Parts: sequence; structure tokens; C-alpha cells
Amino acid sequence: MSVPVNSPMVGKLISVDVKVGDQVKENDPVATIEAMKMYVKIYAPASGVVKEIKANPGDVVNPDTVILTLE
Repeated sequence: MSVPVNSPMVGKLISVDVKVGDQVKENDPVATIEAMKMYVKIYAPASGVVKEIKANPGDVVNPDTVILTLE
């Protein structure tokens, strides 16, 4: 079952800190966005393996944007 990792708010994606195939644990940092002139870390909602990265640094993301998926 795929688990989407979404942005918690509107912002600009600064970095994706994992790559496809990486093993992550729940609450591991997986990406960083810039929102309201602050850097905000995005954390894995569950443990799993990074299946797909769907957004690129520089993209504008919102709470509906899937940044990556875990399996």
C-alpha cells in the first residue's frame, strides 16, 4: 500500500532529502519547504521505502501536493 507524503502548507519545495529506494522510519525528515520565509521540515507519516518522488526542488507545493510516496 502506498502512503503519500504531502506538504503541510503552501510553500516552495527546497529539497527532497531522500531518494527512491531509501528506507525511512516514521517521523524521519524527508523534505524541506520554505513557507512564510521559514524553512519547514516534512516528516515521514509512516515507516517504509521511498517508492516515487513526485515533486522537484523549486516546485510550489500545497497541502494537496504529493511530494513522494512510501511503500
